Amino acid sequence: MLLKFRFLLPLFCLPFFYSCAQGEAKKEETPRKMNGISFVASRDTIQQHHITPVLNIHTNYAAIMPFGFIKTLEHPEIIFNTDRQWFGETRNGAKQYIELLHKNNIKVLVKPQIWVWRGEFTGYLKMTSEENWKLLEDSYRNFILEYAAMAAEAEVDLFCIGTELEQFVMHRPAFWETLIAEIRLIYKGKLTYAANWDEYKRVPFWNKLDYIGVDAYFPISDQKTPTLEDAKAGWKPWKDELKLFSEKEQKQIIFTEYGYRSVDFAGKEPWVSDREMKDVNLEAQVNLTQGLFDKVWNESWFAGGFLWKWFIAHPEVGGINNSQFTPQNKPVEATITKMYGNN
Repeated sequence: MLLKFRFLLPLFCLPFFYSCAQGEAKKEETPRKMNGISFVASRDTIQQHHITPVLNIHTNYAAIMPFGFIKTLEHPEIIFNTDRQWFGETRNGAKQYIELLHKNNIKVLVKPQIWVWRGEFTGYLKMTSEENWKLLEDSYRNFILEYAAMAAEAEVDLFCIGTELEQFVMHRPAFWETLIAEIRLIYKGKLTYAANWDEYKRVPFWNKLDYIGVDAYFPISDQKTPTLEDAKAGWKPWKDELKLFSEKEQKQIIFTEYGYRSVDFAGKEPWVSDREMKDVNLEAQVNLTQGLFDKVWNESWFAGGFLWKWFIAHPEVGGINNSQFTPQNKPVEATITKMYGNN
């Protein structure tokens, strides 16, 4: 009898063990969110002590942003990867940043961006002649393929084909489809595009990419100091809209940029970086950030996001008298650390 029982015992236990194995498999199959930061380029190389504060907030992804420069919104030539740029804005600089981040098990989004002299909005970049459109296309192709090749060499997980280029995308859709195909020949990782919050529904090529990228500066609250409930209520219509769009396109959404300034009325027009807005409001930044986390972060259609923005010299930036976007050395840093640690 005992002998028979010993042989039967594993059969009785099989459903239990199978159930446990299934649970473990499901747990492993659920990927972590992209708990990301936007790592601002510096004049210098980065060292391990620059990465430690990033690890302390439980970041698992960082956006590296090499830059190209255009003189005006009507100028078609992009200047990039020159000795006159800061080290972190160049190909070699971006690669050095990536290598050290990878050594610390932080994955990377390479997100090449254009800066227009005097800070004009890149979404308005638009040529006035076919000749200049062709010149812009050729210049942009050289710029983006340079960094697609670098991303391939560095074996990064995610590459962004452009950031907030609404007029360029709207007027030259065929160029973008061809460009995506050219990038795919060079770079084998995942692709996205960083659409502005009011642009993403008009981008025509999401079906060619792996993620929908949104720079999430949605207007959330007109209050000087939004409460957490204000922030959550303000996010509801945008959350519903994003969910429906994700379902329509059958792709997850990434917030390729998100964040709030520590300033009065930070939720009214979150994209505003006007330095005339000087009245520091740390509570507004905390409540708005927590509201975003509470309403969006755990949604199945949402893959994660990249906080705007993080500087390498952690001890020297941000702080309780700083009214800009960075969360560094402000109360909101603890909010981010808690959320990233749980995801």
